Order: sequence, then structure tokens, then C-alpha cells
Amino acid sequence: MSTRALPLYVTGFALLVAGCSGGGIPSAAPTSSAATPPAATTSAALPSTSTQATSSTKKPAAGAVERYETFLHAVGNQDVTTACEIAGPAAKKAEDEGIGPCETTFPMTFAMISPAQRKALQSATVDRARITETSTKVDIPAKAVKAAVKFTDSDLGDAVLELRNGTWYVTD
Repeated sequence: MSTRALPLYVTGFALLVAGCSGGGIPSAAPTSSAATPPAATTSAALPSTSTQATSSTKKPAAGAVERYETFLHAVGNQDVTTACEIAGPAAKKAEDEGIGPCETTFPMTFAMISPAQRKALQSATVDRARITETSTKVDIPAKAVKAAVKFTDSDLGDAVLELRNGTWYVTD
């Protein structure tokens, strides 16, 4: 589950998931503006379901799942800005390891994804029953990604999202 996320997409995609959790400098400003609506939605939903512990636990994951689906759609649409914003921390980690900045590595990653896979990622969803979650961390295995093209651990890899300052980021 560590830096093997998205190995099919080669180093670029692995770096995308590993380095895009909130370390990108240009992405820092969009992160805070994008963070406000999901944080407000999540916190607004929590009080209404606070009577059920199970529902409260699922609400944070729902925000993480939505965020990861947005990330998958961004990759499918070759949207560097959104992908780097969501995967900023993982991208920063990869950049610190000498891979290069997210804005440079993502376009290389996109080139490694087949047209059929890109198209499938544009509408991919996540099966919430297959994720593992805590209040601040969600593990999304590749088998939880539902798309027109089947993705395996070797092509997509597992993703880890962490809640940081009220916003979910891909961290691994």
C-alpha cells in the first residue's frame, strides 16, 4: 500500500498517488478553496447522523471516496491541476525523492495510460464496501475501483487518503 500505488501507470502514476497528497506549492491555494466545501459538507452531515456511530464513521470515508473519485476522473481527463492538488502530499514525497514536480510527472503518467483506461477513469467509482477506514485515513484497494475497464493491483495500485486540515488527500 505504500509507494506502489498505480504501478501499471509506471513510475509516473505511482508518483502521482504517492506525491499528490498536499505537497504541491502551486496546489496549496486551490487545496484550501477546494477544501472548504467538502469539509463543510462532511461536518454538516456528521451532526445529523451523530446518533448512529456507524453512520458517523461512514461520513468521513464518503468524503474521502468522493475525493478519490474526483482524482480518478482528473487522471482520466488528464487534468494536471486537479490531480496534483488532490495528490499533493504524495507528489511532494516523490519530488523529495528526486522524481520531479507533480506538474511535470503527471503528463508523463498520462502518456502511459491507454486510451481505454483513461476513458474508464473518467467515470470510475469506488465500492465503499471494499475500503478500510478510520476517522482520518482511508485505504482504497484497486479492487474497489469500479470502471468499464477492470483495474488490478498491478495496473492501478492501492491508494491511501488522509484527512489533513479538513481535506482528504492521496498520500500513498
